[in-house]
Amino acid sequence: MTFKKIKFGKIFIVVFLTALIWVWADLARDESLDLPDVVVEVAKTSNPALWVSFVAEHEEPDLRPSMTLKSVILKGPARKVAAVQLLRNKGRLDLNLFVSPEREGMTKADIHPLDVLDFLKRSDEIRQLGLTVIDCEPKRLTLRVQELVKTSVAVECAGLDPSVQWSIQPETVEAYVPKDEAGVRKATIRLTPEEQNRAKNEPVEKAPYIELAPGQRHDVAAKVKVTLAPAQNALLSDWVPATVGLCFSQNMQGKYRVVLENDPTEWARVMIRATPEAKQAYAQMPYQMILFLQDADRQATETIQRPVVFNLPSEYVQKGQIEADQKPPTARFTLRQIVETPGTTAESAP
Repeated sequence: MTFKKIKFGKIFIVVFLTALIWVWADLARDESLDLPDVVVEVAKTSNPALWVSFVAEHEEPDLRPSMTLKSVILKGPARKVAAVQLLRNKGRLDLNLFVSPEREGMTKADIHPLDVLDFLKRSDEIRQLGLTVIDCEPKRLTLRVQELVKTSVAVECAGLDPSVQWSIQPETVEAYVPKDEAGVRKATIRLTPEEQNRAKNEPVEKAPYIELAPGQRHDVAAKVKVTLAPAQNALLSDWVPATVGLCFSQNMQGKYRVVLENDPTEWARVMIRATPEAKQAYAQMPYQMILFLQDADRQATETIQRPVVFNLPSEYVQKGQIEADQKPPTARFTLRQIVETPGTTAESAP
């Protein structure tokens, strides 16, 4: 019997192509993906006289700048679903959805329903994922469009120490507010601790805002200048009894003793400029000055000279309510090594 020569090359190609077809078919099949807690926000409208917000029925607050969808079900090729799922698992799925009032035709003051499924199907963000939306919950949201009127409102500083008086120029600005609240609304400015400190020496320019509802702000185009009232700008100079603390690393702990050569009267007190409250807080601190020791000091053969650091309370420093009114004293010291022997402890010069 004669056997024909088996052509293994052709068999391998057939097997390879068959496997490739099966893999492609597996990846090409459609799968679904349920995305929970998808946030939809109201996009900023180009008309400053309109205020658009979601209506959260039977919830407080009832007007919100965003709503959370319980579920958005997507469908598409398995490989794209897997890619989106991977991004979600890594916390890198950037799915920011915005409802544009102009695009949805919500330009008149009224209550407007939003077909969520239709909105999601038209979403460019979801389309870029390569998937389609097949279902969602809820399927309907409600938005409220209100007209605002431009009027003059007073400006106030919020979140400041009640004992501090602030000067604002100008005291009023033109802003858009709800029609029925014209005359009672105020524009708000919040200064950071750094800005508050700077405002004690020079005007800080900043734009105020109108808080229409919790989490919903309407920026004011004009800027105002905020300064600390002159009557509050003066700090009182006075002496505070002082104690010096030593700070060194674990490498030196229990191994060296600091020998100070200064006369104790050189740093028995510190001259500061502060408010009465800040002065009291500084006086009650365990140490008013800190001398920082360095590991390299162990190698010194002569007296070391180093300025101490004023240990001013940071809370009042940030508010500009306390500052040193003198140069930090210079400490003169040497280190003596503590040598331990059985039953005794001796000291030796470094």
